[in-house]
Amino acid sequence: MQYQLVLQFPYDGVSDYDRAIELENELIEVLGDSGDVDGHDVGGGKLNIFVHTDDVESVFEQARSVVERVGLLPSLRSAYRHLPDGEEFTVIWPLGAQDGFDVL
Repeated sequence: MQYQLVLQFPYDGVSDYDRAIELENELIEVLGDSGDVDGHDVGGGKLNIFVHTDDVESVFEQARSVVERVGLLPSLRSAYRHLPDGEEFTVIWPLGAQDGFDVL
């Protein structure tokens, strides 16, 4: 897979973590073969879910629908980068966002 898509949410403790695991499991089911949910990490007050894919736009739309359904869309930030060695992220959500994106 040639891209890493990151779904990023504010992180504020165990309840956020449990909710993220539920979201991660739902993404695995919904994305099927179009995206490989590659785990998550927590740091700097953020929780990141990583998805490897060859089709960023399609996979993001599927993931965005899931995030919206579970009520987390207002807090979602998302970006992608090329694999295996891309360092610069391209922000795709929220639309029109120009500020930086980082994963600690």
